[in-house]
Amino acid sequence: QVQLVESGGGLAQAGGSLRLSCAASGRAITVYFMGWFRQAPGKEREFVASINWGGKGTYYADSVKGRFTISRDNAENTVDLQMNSLKPEDTAVYYCATGLGNNLATVTSWGRGTQVTVSS
Repeated sequence: QVQLVESGGGLAQAGGSLRLSCAASGRAITVYFMGWFRQAPGKEREFVASINWGGKGTYYADSVKGRFTISRDNAENTVDLQMNSLKPEDTAVYYCATGLGNNLATVTSWGRGTQVTVSS
């Protein structure tokens, strides 16, 4: 079992930036894809970005491509999400996850989430 704890959420203005970080503990994470999902009020949880175990393969939802960058440090057991050019529609609770598949089709562990609010 992997435990995931997110940090770095908060309030930003449209056009601004935030950086989310996720710290993993427990089982080794190197065998997993890691990534981020988000859930806005009244909407289903959706895939945002993922990165493979080696850190060379990254995958993004079309809505964030070119604005968000995912990275991981297996030595530190962390995965980060740099969010630039934020839009009000990026407002959501962001969840860190481990799993399998490019878009984390199978999630094996979830974090508790961190709120991101983007004001217009």
